[in-house]
Amino acid sequence: MRAINQTQGNLLCARLIMTHGGFERMRGLLKRAALENDEGMLFEGSRIVPVMWMHTFFMRFAIDIVFLDRDSKIIKIDHALGPWRLSSLVFGATQAIELTAGAARRARATLNDTVVIESE
Repeated sequence: MRAINQTQGNLLCARLIMTHGGFERMRGLLKRAALENDEGMLFEGSRIVPVMWMHTFFMRFAIDIVFLDRDSKIIKIDHALGPWRLSSLVFGATQAIELTAGAARRARATLNDTVVIESE
C-alpha cells in the first residue's frame, strides 16, 4: 500500500503498513528501531478506539503524524514528535499515518490536502 497526496500530486509514503486489530495498533512502531524514509504506518479509528491522539511512549525515534478526517483530508500534522510524547488532540480524525520525521514537509503536506491510500 502507499499514500498519495492527491492535492499536491506527490507521494506521501511509498510503503504503508496497515495495522489490523487492536494488538497491532497498540504495538504500532514500538519494536522498530526506525522507519525507512519511504515507509509509514496507517492507523484506522473506530467508534470504540478513535485516533484523536497518538503517543510515542517506548519509541526510539521521532515521527511525523498526519491526521485525516472521514473525507481523507489532512486536519492536523504533528511534525517530528519525539519519543515519550503525546500528539495533539485531534477531534474528527478517523485515520492517522505515522511517518519518519520530516516526511510530511518533504511531501509538502498541508492542511486540507486530500490523501489517497491505494494498493500498489
